[in-house]
Amino acid sequence: MATVLSRALKLPGKKSPDLGEYDPLTQADSDESEDDLVLNLQQKNGGVKNGKSPLGEAPEPDSDAEVAGAGKPRLSEVTPEGYPLEPLGALEQKAASSVVSCVRTSVFLLMLVVSMVLVLVCAFLIPCPPRDLHSTWSRHLGPQGGGDLSPLDLADVNGDGLRDVLLSFVPAGNGSAAGVSRPPAVLVCLSGMNGSTLWSSPLPEEARDITCLDLTPGNMAKTVCLVTGTHKMLSAFNGTSGKAMWTLNPNYLSNGTLAAPAVVLPDVDEDGVRDLAVLAIGELQPDLCFLLVSGRTGSPVGRPVKYNIVGVGNLIGPQVYITTSGAAYILFGFGNIQAVALRDIFVQAQNRDSLPPSLQIEEPEWEKRRSVNLSELIDVYSDGVELLQMVKAPDSNSSNLLITTTQGLVLLRGQNLTPSWVLGLQGLHSQPTPGYFTDDETIDFLLQIPNGVGMKKVMVVDGDSGLVTWSYSIPCHMKETPATSAATVEQKSVFLFWAEGLSAASPNPDVVLGTEPPSLHHLYLLHPTFPSILLDLANATGTVTASEVGINDLWKDAFYVTRTTGPSSEGHPAPLVVSKLSLRWALMEGQMVQLEETTPKIGRGELRRFLSRIKFVDSPYQI
Repeated sequence: MATVLSRALKLPGKKSPDLGEYDPLTQADSDESEDDLVLNLQQKNGGVKNGKSPLGEAPEPDSDAEVAGAGKPRLSEVTPEGYPLEPLGALEQKAASSVVSCVRTSVFLLMLVVSMVLVLVCAFLIPCPPRDLHSTWSRHLGPQGGGDLSPLDLADVNGDGLRDVLLSFVPAGNGSAAGVSRPPAVLVCLSGMNGSTLWSSPLPEEARDITCLDLTPGNMAKTVCLVTGTHKMLSAFNGTSGKAMWTLNPNYLSNGTLAAPAVVLPDVDEDGVRDLAVLAIGELQPDLCFLLVSGRTGSPVGRPVKYNIVGVGNLIGPQVYITTSGAAYILFGFGNIQAVALRDIFVQAQNRDSLPPSLQIEEPEWEKRRSVNLSELIDVYSDGVELLQMVKAPDSNSSNLLITTTQGLVLLRGQNLTPSWVLGLQGLHSQPTPGYFTDDETIDFLLQIPNGVGMKKVMVVDGDSGLVTWSYSIPCHMKETPATSAATVEQKSVFLFWAEGLSAASPNPDVVLGTEPPSLHHLYLLHPTFPSILLDLANATGTVTASEVGINDLWKDAFYVTRTTGPSSEGHPAPLVVSKLSLRWALMEGQMVQLEETTPKIGRGELRRFLSRIKFVDSPYQI
């Protein structure tokens, strides 16, 4: 402590006249047992030096270093001002330590600068995926010139990770005007991000169906859009450019017209691309034939194969069914359902007995249902069939057959074609909407049935038992409004359907009156966790003719696309409007409609917190 004070006050050390040794202020204030620090003072006349007494008695050396250096001359260790001079070794150590510290600081700063440069480079060279928070837009495509069909499909054609919208319509005034010939119909692709037109292509006739898919499985091939017309058109378009890849020569359908959209088959000509089958029908009902078409070139794979079928009712199918063993059958009929093995069609089309490996498989449970005379046709169901759809079977890679009849709903097991359950129901004319409503992980179905003038009943049927688990009557004057569903990560589904405005909850759920004119329709959402609540997401003044749900995989969001025909005035055709709505955004902005009182009462805050955690995924029940 004395040394520190002496240095701070700049007091030079002096000899004490009493002790004849040294000034106590210059003495080291430390314990000899710890440091063995001795103050060395230079004496001119043989005074104390290195701890020696005036009598010349030398003390014992403190260390080997002192003994070794005793015979060497020492430099003065006190500066003229009285400050002790540090040894040269200490100065060298301090200089080396200072250099190391500078090097470390320089390396750290260099690494920091390099990291910042890399972050900036990544930020500019790797663009963030576009995120349209609302993902809501509406596009007016002008007036329609007619046409009763409303084809609509979703596919990512520009590679931005968001599915785009493809549709076809007949523009108004499609004849020749001012010397300019207009196409009868047009195929349009709209950007899923903002609704802008990506491309458009003319069509020789009105389109019946648009299906976008990859005909080359396992390959990074571009999306192919198959367009089936109402007469003889079948074309494949490049989804990215909108250019036609091939078109089926209509001369191969000289005796008939296309009765239904083309269906996708396995690769029957073994060229690495899946092939197609079309069903053509003549002027008379028995004149019906199948034509196999190459998915690569659009050329026929063999000759047409004719069948004589007589039935009463609507045309059913065709649809392709693949059994668990890999056997392929085509289902079709008139008011009934019959099946024909794909291998039988291929043998007659090629006029040979050799089959590719994919067609050599048979399904015993299906084959034993052939008639006694070993007819090529297999009877599946024959009781007033109106609609047929495939639904995924639980815990299996096969599918079941959901059949809508004039008497109700029937679910057939796909493996043996036996009924799983039958639901008696009158007036069901629209296709059931599959989704997960109950907790048994079995696909359930939402149905819409007319229930009096200006009313319809919406119900959910348990897919395992066929029992009605939820129902409600809603005002609706719009005929056959489309319904759809979107799956969530919790193995649940939200169901969306259209109806008119609902008033407050009524004690009688069968009597609910709308509070708005019939021209305004609302989009409602039903979640199985809150069956007593509907969410009012949006409204429209026109007629909704088609709707689709797509998934944004990156943000776990779903979007709802509608095709709407606006109200028409005298002398003016109805305008065509395509709209897109983000479901996660709409869930936060939607209005809650309480269908009935619950205990405890569900609050708006609780509902919003639950809805904010919903994440959507691709539909697991699609075939």
